[in-house]
Amino acid sequence: MERNSLHEEISASYTVFERDGRTFIQINSYGRKTREFQGKTSQSIQLDRVGAEQLHKILSDAFGF
Repeated sequence: MERNSLHEEISASYTVFERDGRTFIQINSYGRKTREFQGKTSQSIQLDRVGAEQLHKILSDAFGF
């Protein structure tokens, strides 16, 4: 990305579920407190094991854990 900026803190939740023998994590964000429909899901991200491993590597590389 060419332009990075800090965003406002928002609310988010997650759930872990299984489908067809596969485990997924879903992260839902709810946007700013000032949005018109507060509490409505703004974005939803689903990760399977492969996606979670990739995210873990990114976090490990960025934060050293």
